Amino acid sequence: MRQLPLPVQLRPEADFAAFVPGPNAEAIAAVTAWSLGEGDPFLYLFGPAGSGKTHLLQAACRQAVRVARSAIYLPLGYGELAPTALDNLELWELVALDDIQAVAGDGVWEQGLCDLYNRLRESGRGLLVSARPPVSGLSLTLPDLRSRLGWGPGYRLSALSEEDCERLLREAADRRGLALGADAVDYIMRRCPREPGYLLGLLEEIDRESLRRKCRPTRWLIRQLLNA
Repeated sequence: MRQLPLPVQLRPEADFAAFVPGPNAEAIAAVTAWSLGEGDPFLYLFGPAGSGKTHLLQAACRQAVRVARSAIYLPLGYGELAPTALDNLELWELVALDDIQAVAGDGVWEQGLCDLYNRLRESGRGLLVSARPPVSGLSLTLPDLRSRLGWGPGYRLSALSEEDCERLLREAADRRGLALGADAVDYIMRRCPREPGYLLGLLEEIDRESLRRKCRPTRWLIRQLLNA
């Protein structure tokens, strides 16, 4: 997968199969089609932090490469990025821009994004954008960019239910080969935020610490991590 030389890697769990849909089946179907070069070429995802936007953008890029399409993932919230990062992105068939709210209000970035939309449309490319607020809630100074962000459909990612979050935790642990017992799962679900991003990050910490200590991921170990 061709990416910019940033210290950002696609998450190992960022795959469509690892995403518990909950109430977001329609959004997942649209993003999956986009990754295959089907459906709407311009999509806009929005939702609160931890709702799975980054997961879906990275999963789309990974799926695109599996079917021999070129894709690039760019996190606009990465502080060292300059607007020149948008140059020549039309060379990729599919472009995924994460956290566009991080550059909203910056005139240079906004003009660069507006120009990118034009180049991608002329080249027949696809663009998947994510943000926390809907387009109407972005603090944009360039009306033309607001118009272009609405070229395709927008999908809100809704929060998962407690049951779906528990399923996400169990399935992610199984994929890692992590023997997370019922008592450990129950402890996490009672003590931790029911947010996919948080739960997957915690699971990564549990996995890493379990390997370091050469011990099972018990409730005791999890309590140590949460109280650190």
